[in-house]
This record gives sequence, C-alpha cells and structure tokens, in this order.
Amino acid sequence: MGRETTRDDLKLRDVQTINYHARGVRVTVLCSQGKRLADACRCACRVSHTPAETLQFTRITDRSISWLVGSALADARRLAVAVLVVAAGAAACTRSPESQTASAADRPLTRGGELVASQRTEPANYNRYFEAAAAAELLAQLTHAKLVKVNRATDELEQALAESWSTTDGLTYTLKLRPNVRFSDGTPFTSGDVLFSFRAAYDAPGSQLAQVLKVGDKRLTVSSSGPETVTVTFPERYAPALRLLDNLPILPKHKLEAALNAKAMREAWTPSRPVSEIAGLGPFVLTEHTSGQRMVLMRNPHYWRRDAQGTQLPYLDRITLVLVDDQSVEALRLEAGAIDVMANADLQPERYLRFKQLASQGRLQLIDGGPALDANVLWFNLAASPERKPWIQKREFRQALSYAVDRQAIANAVYFGAATAVYGPITPRNSTWIAPSTPTYPYDRAKSVQLLAAIGLHDRNADGLLDDAAGRPVRFSILLRQGSSIRERTATLLQDQWKAVGVGVDIVGLDMSAIVQRWQKRDYDTIFHGFDASTTDPATNLDFWLSSGTMHFWNPAQPTPASDWERRIDELMRQQASLASLPERQRLFAEVQRIFGEELPALYFVVPKLTFAASSRVKNLRPAPQNPHFLWSADTIAVSGPAQNPR
Repeated sequence: MGRETTRDDLKLRDVQTINYHARGVRVTVLCSQGKRLADACRCACRVSHTPAETLQFTRITDRSISWLVGSALADARRLAVAVLVVAAGAAACTRSPESQTASAADRPLTRGGELVASQRTEPANYNRYFEAAAAAELLAQLTHAKLVKVNRATDELEQALAESWSTTDGLTYTLKLRPNVRFSDGTPFTSGDVLFSFRAAYDAPGSQLAQVLKVGDKRLTVSSSGPETVTVTFPERYAPALRLLDNLPILPKHKLEAALNAKAMREAWTPSRPVSEIAGLGPFVLTEHTSGQRMVLMRNPHYWRRDAQGTQLPYLDRITLVLVDDQSVEALRLEAGAIDVMANADLQPERYLRFKQLASQGRLQLIDGGPALDANVLWFNLAASPERKPWIQKREFRQALSYAVDRQAIANAVYFGAATAVYGPITPRNSTWIAPSTPTYPYDRAKSVQLLAAIGLHDRNADGLLDDAAGRPVRFSILLRQGSSIRERTATLLQDQWKAVGVGVDIVGLDMSAIVQRWQKRDYDTIFHGFDASTTDPATNLDFWLSSGTMHFWNPAQPTPASDWERRIDELMRQQASLASLPERQRLFAEVQRIFGEELPALYFVVPKLTFAASSRVKNLRPAPQNPHFLWSADTIAVSGPAQNPR
C-alpha cells in the first residue's frame, strides 16, 4: 500500500549543493539551513528489488500531519464519506483532462505569477525511475507526463500523452499519441520515447519501476508502427489494464539513451549534475535546486495542454518549493503568508480553530477533503526468528492487542474527534473495495486478557507485566519517525492501553534512515508508519498483498509463501486481478480482507478526516485524498493578486 503525508527520504545529506539554470531567477530563501533530511519514500507501494537486493521502503508517507474536518464539538461541519468510483481499464478512453479545466472559464483566472509551496523532503535523485520518495514523486508530476493519467480527485482514467486508445481483446491496446508534442527543450516527442521509457524502466540497473510494470511477474510487450502509435500487450488479463501506465513517466530518449546503454542512467539526473540536463513533458521545468533550502520550477514553454478556452497551460509562471521539515513551522508560514500551500496540505487538529478564524477573515481558505484514503499502520516483524519473541508470531497475540485498543479514545485525544475507527488497510473512503465482512475488534479488555492467557502469557511475578513460559516479560518496541507528532501521540496512548492488559511497550523515535536500516536487517519488533495507496484498485497494489512483494512489510520478498494464509491471499489476489467482473473481484477481495483481518500482520486504528488549507490568493484548487493533495494538478492552479508578505 504502494503514499510526512508524503514520503520520507532514505538519505541524509549534509553537503549543500546548488544547481542553478541560467535564467536569471532570484528567489528569497524561506528555509533555515541545517535541517535534518530524514523523511522517506511513498505506496505505488511497489519497488523493483529481488530478494537478493537491498529492500527499501517505497512511497512511505509520514502522516504525522493530521486531518481535521471539525472537532468533537462541531459534528455539523463534517461531511459524509465521499464516494470514489474506481475506473477499470476500459476498451475506449474516458473523460478528457481538458474538460477538467472547464471550471476555469466560470471565474477569472490570472495567467502568470508564482506559487510558493512547502515540502518536507527533497529528492536525492531527480529521476522517478530510481527514487520513489515523496519529493521525487512530486517532482515527476511537475516535470513529466504519462501516456494516461489517473485523476487523483475523481479516480477516473484520463487521456494524457495518449489522446485515444482501443482494444478488441482486453489484452492488446493500441494508443494514439498526441501530435506536435515537444519536450521542454523543444525536441519532438514520438513513440520512440515511449519504447525507450519502457526499456529503461525494465532494464536500467536500480529501476524501481521494473516490478511495478509487470503483470503476473511478466513484462508488458510494447511496440510501435509509427511515430504516433504505440501498441501495449499485457501478458495476461489484468483488470486495471491501462491504469498501470499511470506509474510510468515518459522520459526523453535523446537525453538518456547513452546513459542507459552505459548502465549509468541512475547517475544521469542527480543533484550533482546541472539541472539544465533535464528535459520533460510536464508543465514545469526544474531550474534551480539549492540543497536544504528550495527548488525552483519555471513554466515549460512547450507544454502541450490547453484549457477549455484554448489557453496554454500552466497558468503559473513559477513554482518555488521550500524545504520545511517541521509541520508546525509549515503551518506558521502559511498563516503568515510566507507560503501559499503546503505540499501535504492537511492541517494538524489543534490548528483547525485558528485557521478557521483566519479563513473567516479572508486570509486563508479551508477545504473539506472528506475522510482520508489511508490510515497509519503498525506492522509486526513476522520475518524474525520465532525465538526472538515467539508470541509476536501468534495471531492470538496480535488479536489481543487489537481488542485492547480504544480507537475512539485515539480519535478523541489525537484527532479532536475527527477520525473514524478502522481495522484494516481498506478504509471507508475506498467504498468500492471495502468489505463489510472485514473482522472488527471493538474495545474489549476482558477479551484481550482472555486471548493472552490462552497462549500461555501470565503475570508470573506480580509485577504488572505478563511473562511467557520461559519467564521472559512480554514486552516489545515500536519504532517510529522522531518528530511525527500524530504517531507519537497515538503510540503513547497505545502504550498505556496495552500496559493495562499486561503488555509492555517501548517507544523508540528514530530518523527515517535508521528505521529503514532496521527494517532491512529485520531488526525490529514493530514499526508504526504511514502509507498512501497510489490508486484505489487493489490489483494495482499487488506488491503489498503478495508474499513475494517488496512492500509486503511484515515479511517482504518471500521466495515462497511463509504461511498458508499468505499462500491463500496470493491465490485470491492473482485471481481477482485477472477478472473483468467487478462483483466477482469484490467477492474475492472481501475474502482477502477477511483473512488479513483474522491474521493481523499489521494493526490499523483510525482514519482521519481531511481539511486542507491554502492562501486565499490561490485559485482553481482540486484537492485529492492522496499526496500531493493540491500539486497533482499544478498545471491548472492559478494565483490572483500579490503575496500577503514578500518572499
């Protein structure tokens, strides 16, 4: 579940580097120096690593930011769950993205100007093929384009570089490319760039997209009969079909082919190289990166999209992304007018009333985002030796912990009431796929104690903690990112609630790189973190569900299923991914959720409700439940009037 609510960086970089494109741009530095860059990856939820390779998190989201629609005293302000419709790969194209900008004609939009947004981390590699961290994902969305695109707000499949497509058998799709499209450096875009991008994704050493773009562990076959036609053949029936291509930014063959042939493509677009070497098909061009401070992106003069009135997009001349790795500082800067939006746009619960006051004064705008799509998750190390802490390997122990959790208390204390109890990775926001039959664990301390006793855990020395048959105290640690306030507060409540049933918990705050290292070495008991699903269809998140998946967090990249229940989920997921019938797919996936809910390799507690904040000068925002909440549609965002405070 392969999405701070974005992705934490896997590297720490102390050396400041400056990449400046010769455009005469001058931007005020908004970030203090010396910040620790400790945030990591996000859930296309998939990485292309074999078991022999180093495993790493992909699109890990740090949702220490919060999601508030109201407070416990303001239920009337909360909206009902918004329904997202999952669009399976269709035989013909769906809604055109140009129609999405029609609303711009209904109100005056100013072309030009600058948007300043904060981001929590910065990319260690500018090429999304080799880094799945949040910052790399955001940069890819701003500077590159794809053949087709999943609209983050509607979950519909839309045209992008492919203006139409067709299929006669559900296996082979013929895509017609848009004519007269050029890269940001003026070079024409052709089918050759598409073929090159697939080759790079599959063959470039270190590519994190190789496994993502496979179906049944087999590659897609891609060919071309002309410069504006591409044929994509799936190795077997795959229900989401072309939605899979939303994972593939199209890269310039003329810029990167030599590096790919030399097996050096991973090093071609990094902060040590001039940003002027980068070319893309997206709305903006990276022109400056000052490490630890900011990234500056200018309008792509060759961008291919136009609005309903025929105006070339993007509306903005420039986007400045400033590095602010502290959410409280981020909110203060938004309040002061020093930034226009936060890349992770949702608010901390305790700031809602203050921001509501500012909104009433016209200084900010608040947007109700409905329930979040994903919840924070605490997963167990089921790859460890059973001798380490054998009771962690027992599902009864994990069930007992779930029964001991007062989820409403967490919702009230951490989210000011603006959260709902959940028991698995599929939340009510994903109404197409959530199964009513998923096992639940209502707060029941007596039931928890009963389950713990049934597996031989008793307080043998009257110290308030349970002991196993060998006399070892029942105690485990929770690793979480230091400074992730929402998870820190949640973990403190969990610590108290589990202590009440005799289970000791140690909370260990680390920077993200240390957590990743511990996870890679299987040197942990539990990890508490957050992930964003890149899409709502479970068939596109197989790397999470399959036992062989590198994002199967509790025991990743298994050569063969380590348990019967994982083997059964493998079978069900492969079967449902191959079917065309939505009801049958839902039935099979409901069984997957039932098995997962009984075995509980991971615990879920609450899913928050989202409130987004932005400067009142920002127009045409279309918030999405996934990150980046606003900047996924940066080409249609506009600003009016000057900034409140000079930047």
